Amino acid sequence: MTKEELRAELEKQANRFQAVYGGEITTYAAQPDPERKPWRKKPTVHDQVFKAELQKIEKELSEQAPEAR
Repeated sequence: MTKEELRAELEKQANRFQAVYGGEITTYAAQPDPERKPWRKKPTVHDQVFKAELQKIEKELSEQAPEAR
């Protein structure tokens, strides 16, 4: 069954429901897709330790640089 056939069948059933049973049909608009937010990785303990070590090394290098002059 194709989409067109399905649409035609559903429309036929809706018209029959309204005509025979006097029912009221409510159609709903499609819900919008949820807003996509960029995925972010939470830093693990290893990532935090690595970052701390990098900062420590950078600090040591910056302290040594003025002494070398």
